Amino acid sequence: MRRETTVLGGYDPSDYTVERDWAVAEDGTRIPISLVRRADLEASVPAPVVQYAYGSYEVSTDPGFSISRLSLLDRGVVWAVAHVRGGGELGRSWYDDGKKLTKKNTFTDYVAVTRHLAQREDVDAARIAVLGGSAGGLLVGAVLNLAPELYCGALAAVPFVDPLTSMLMPELPLTALEWEEWGNPMEDQQVYEYMRSYSPYENLRDANYPPVLAVTSLNDTRVLYVEPAKWVAALREHAEHPETVLMRCEMAGGHGGASGRYSQWKDTAWEYAWLAEQLGVTG
Repeated sequence: MRRETTVLGGYDPSDYTVERDWAVAEDGTRIPISLVRRADLEASVPAPVVQYAYGSYEVSTDPGFSISRLSLLDRGVVWAVAHVRGGGELGRSWYDDGKKLTKKNTFTDYVAVTRHLAQREDVDAARIAVLGGSAGGLLVGAVLNLAPELYCGALAAVPFVDPLTSMLMPELPLTALEWEEWGNPMEDQQVYEYMRSYSPYENLRDANYPPVLAVTSLNDTRVLYVEPAKWVAALREHAEHPETVLMRCEMAGGHGGASGRYSQWKDTAWEYAWLAEQLGVTG
């Protein structure tokens, strides 16, 4: 041990426990899940869950400590990370099986994880919230179109929910680079049709969508604020309860939100308060 950050507020690491679980995807692939919760939660009492995933660019979502997450854990919430294909957790093939013309595996893997968790005795199937940001926000939108009935709330941060339009605009600063991840719909009709089939904005339908919070920033140059703005507007036209579909725009921030740690803590607290309300743990 070289250095350990002090955590205020009476934090004791023995109060929490970590678990590895596995779900089975539609094609039989085993999907790893990382879970963290308070150690004193009774297994016989179903707990609410925040299910997070990213699943793109070969990024491995390694389990890590989060001070802000303690506020949810101490309210009895289980934090679950779905290590879906498109990430890099299980090697190059794990990434290749979740990009370009196999991208839908990312979304169906996530739904398979949700269905698996919902069958556990210690999980409240009626209180599972979906969370993701950027490319993970695309996952949130795609998953809501696949199975909106599985979730009590959805938090999409700077969500890439209109990918087809962006990939058809080479004048945007990142589009040419992004073709390596998603494919080039300008030159390949198969890529165009495939992206069209999973794009969150393109596949909205009349359904009982759960409450949705889209968080964006006016100066985001990676995912332009117009993507969540048009997605939210269209979602309100299709959702049975459009008043529960919200968007919050940071007027002075970028892809990472407002600058300064205090501003970021404030924003995180605001988002977690919204999640806590959907999960019924505000008391």
